[in-house]
Amino acid sequence: MSQLKKIGILGGTFDPPHIGHLKLASHFAKLLNLDVLLLVPSGEPWQKGSGITSAEVRLQLTEAAGIDLARALLYLNIPTQVGVDRIELDRAGPSYAIDTAKALRERFGPGTSLIWLMGVDSFNALPTWHSWQGLTDYVNLAVASRPNHELAIETNSAILDLLAKHQTKDIKALEKSASGHIYVDETLAVDLSSTALRHQIQTSNQNSELSEQIPSHTLEIIAKLGLYQ
Repeated sequence: MSQLKKIGILGGTFDPPHIGHLKLASHFAKLLNLDVLLLVPSGEPWQKGSGITSAEVRLQLTEAAGIDLARALLYLNIPTQVGVDRIELDRAGPSYAIDTAKALRERFGPGTSLIWLMGVDSFNALPTWHSWQGLTDYVNLAVASRPNHELAIETNSAILDLLAKHQTKDIKALEKSASGHIYVDETLAVDLSSTALRHQIQTSNQNSELSEQIPSHTLEIIAKLGLYQ
C-alpha cells in the first residue's frame, strides 16, 4: 500500500512573514516528515481590519520568505519541498480557511494527508473562524505552542470539545489519516508578531536586529519598497 502523501499548509496574512513563521514551518516539516509545505498568504484577511498591505505585495514578501525557508530546509537536510500558493488571492471575497481547505482537498484528492499548521494563539481563536467546525472534515491540525499562550481549554468550551473529539497524542495518526486529527506540539517556543515587527520597522534604524527576525530576502524587498515606514 502506497504511503500517504503529506502536505503541510501554513496560512497567514504574512504582513510581513517573519522568522517565527519559518521556524514553525521547518519544525513541522521535520516532525511530520512533510513531502510538501505550502505557504498560503491570505487574499482578504477579514479579521485583520484595515491598513493591511496589498495582497500582491504580501505574496511577493511570502515568495521571498519561501526562498529562505527552502534554503534552511536544505541546510537542515529536511527533504520537504516548499511552495507558495496564491489560492486565496485568486478567490474573490473574504479568505476563509474552510474554503481553502475544501479547495486543496479537491485538488489533492482523498488519499493525501493535509495538515494545517498553526500556533496555539490561532488555535484558541478557531471558534471565531467562518464555519470552523467543518475544518477537520478536510484537514488535520498541527498546533505549536507559543510563549505566553496556553490552550484555552479552561476558558473556551468549544476548544475543549474540539480537542475531546479530535486530539491525538500519536503524531503518526496525522500521517495515516487524511484529515480529522489534532496534534498539539509543546516543544517549539517562538514568540514573534508581525504587528510588533511592523512597529519596530517604523521606529528602528537598526537593520541588524530586524535581520534576526525577518527572512533576508523578505527584508530586502521591505527596504526596497519602503514598506511599513
